[in-house]
Amino acid sequence: MGAPAIVIASAHHGDVLADAFARYEREYDVRLVHDELSAKHTAKDLLATGHQVALFVVDTDHDQEKLYALIGGTRKVVPTARRLLVSHISRFRVDNADFRHAVAAGKVDALLLMPQGPRDEEFHGAVGEMLNEWNATVATPVVENVRIITPEKDALTRELLDYLGRVGMPAGVHHPDSEVGREVMAKCPDDVGRWPVVSSLVGWCGHCPSVRALANQLYGRPDEIDVDEVVDLVVVGAGPAGLAASVYASSEGLVTVCLEAEAIGGQAGTSSMIRNYLGFPRGISGMRLAQRARGQALRFGTRFFTGWPATGISPCTDGGHHIVHTEGGDVHTRSVLVATGVNYRRLGVESLEDLVGSGVYYGAAMAAARELAGDHIVIVGGGNSAGQAAIHAARFASKVTIAVRRPDLSATMSSYLINEIEWNPRITVRGSTRVVDGGPDDVRHLAWLDLEHVDSGERERVEARGLFLLIGAAPECSWLPEDVLRDERGFVLTGRDIPRELWHEDVPPQDLATSVPGIFAGGDIRAGSMKRVASATGEGASVVSLVHSWLESQATAAPVAPV
Repeated sequence: MGAPAIVIASAHHGDVLADAFARYEREYDVRLVHDELSAKHTAKDLLATGHQVALFVVDTDHDQEKLYALIGGTRKVVPTARRLLVSHISRFRVDNADFRHAVAAGKVDALLLMPQGPRDEEFHGAVGEMLNEWNATVATPVVENVRIITPEKDALTRELLDYLGRVGMPAGVHHPDSEVGREVMAKCPDDVGRWPVVSSLVGWCGHCPSVRALANQLYGRPDEIDVDEVVDLVVVGAGPAGLAASVYASSEGLVTVCLEAEAIGGQAGTSSMIRNYLGFPRGISGMRLAQRARGQALRFGTRFFTGWPATGISPCTDGGHHIVHTEGGDVHTRSVLVATGVNYRRLGVESLEDLVGSGVYYGAAMAAARELAGDHIVIVGGGNSAGQAAIHAARFASKVTIAVRRPDLSATMSSYLINEIEWNPRITVRGSTRVVDGGPDDVRHLAWLDLEHVDSGERERVEARGLFLLIGAAPECSWLPEDVLRDERGFVLTGRDIPRELWHEDVPPQDLATSVPGIFAGGDIRAGSMKRVASATGEGASVVSLVHSWLESQATAAPVAPV
């Protein structure tokens, strides 16, 4: 396969754009054309010769009708490519008004001012972001940080790939008889016949029985924490709330440990593109946002331990410290933030539960969407996560159907996502619809689904190779002590929602404080939260001031003896 291509279409400013993109020619095949027909033929020729097209750069100097034909044509020919509109400074103000809706609807990924001279790093920063996202979600990794060796891509292998994608770690799958497979197995002779075998650049090589085992090898165990240390804050959960708390707490000098059961980023980390997060006008994937936040927290001193969920908390009863328990060890701490988020609810259709990992997935499963190129994918759910998953899946699948119990998406999804979905010709929304049955093909992979109208009960059987379930929010709080009160749905109560009889001198607890002093809750796990990335981030940042106040109130208590 040749180098991925960047195709530039410009009628009058080709020389300017050719100069600007010269810096990419070492790693990309840069092609310059002058009209929409040439762009289409060039893309087809590249695909026919084994190249991938990473980016289309389209100058707005084309006739508007031809310009929209070019935009639509590039999507039909290469739906996985990113699309960038560039505008000359003489017409940028007009173009910005004319094409704003095209960007908002996802017809193009960005509109940028044409470079004004050499080293226009604002322009190249945006191009770099788009190429970065394309490489993370579409391209075959050039350097594989993790190699998975297995004779078949079974459900566990797909789970490992999905996890590695969520943590931003390039990975590849290889047959044991391949050149790479033989090289890896030569290092792991004791594991022949136990699949999958995983090899990582950090030096580990061996049979990997679960995602948790992989996370432990990559990130370590909680029992590596010094047993005689009592930390200031343990953050349980590394979604947006937990990551924000980790950054702000450690930056303010608090000794902070973050425990994450699965992947850094939580549920938000599976979002292919978040377009309404403050400060990212061109959007950012959940994985990128999470990894940047983790990098910030690490820089300030937060210690992360991934792959061991919290199993309990022993609260302090005498002014001492809490103990957070995991199967890999205990962490002693003066305060705790519960930021474990929520899980997707189970569909409850037995025939489909048997196919989880073989065409049926809970969550966005971005790596699985790439494997379903050319197939029909059904996504169940009406929230933003479902919308983002549908848009991502439409880059690969020939058809995407969103099935939602409500009549439409207007009550549960952001309008910018609804607009993007309405424009995308590959996505269809079926309101008042639920999935009631499904079955496999001869190799036990999902092949068909039965869709039922919630009012009439009328059923239709459709062919489908992928089913992604993003339905509802199911809190997992069974590990918390009973003293941490929850509402009837299982979400943690905080602030004024805590029963009045537990208030101190008729004063309610702080907004993010639970019914147990020194234990706080933030993000989706908290009763009454907004279930949005930005609000969870805000709560994670806000809780740090409450932690400071709590620690100050305990400073006059008897000193804590070493553990």
